[in-house]
Amino acid sequence: MKNLTLILTMSGLLCAFALPVLAGTPVTAIAPASQSQLLQSPDPQLAANKKLVFDFWREVIDAGQLDKAATYLTEGYIQHNPNIADGRAAFVAYFAQFSKPSPVQSQISLPLVNIIAEGPYVTLVFVQTLPDKTNPGKTYTTTAFDLFRIADGKIAEHWDSMRKG
Repeated sequence: MKNLTLILTMSGLLCAFALPVLAGTPVTAIAPASQSQLLQSPDPQLAANKKLVFDFWREVIDAGQLDKAATYLTEGYIQHNPNIADGRAAFVAYFAQFSKPSPVQSQISLPLVNIIAEGPYVTLVFVQTLPDKTNPGKTYTTTAFDLFRIADGKIAEHWDSMRKG
């Protein structure tokens, strides 16, 4: 019994000291100047899909040039973010609330980890920095994703992990 108590106590101490070790490796972005390298693919269609999403993000999302939405989004654009209704017009109306046109930059402004394309789908992977609720005043990194489906050379559908509000 004495040995069992000692083993349980030691196990508990080891677990308590190991908790900080359990934290994931910080997520790091690629250098902004390297983002264009992520557009490459041996498949020309996948490269074109990546470029479409990359340019959409830089011009419409980052630069707020909502007048270019028709260049990138189908009219019947399907939106799985619960804060935005379906349709290109609804997308424009939503972003018009807080978006101001600015010059288009050569890279995406958010810290980008990767651009992945498979079939008609393109995923942008970003670094997300959040407050650490277990360590007040500290932050940690995780990933955020935006997934797009391409149809007939335009973005037809979008998914992300946003919650209402």
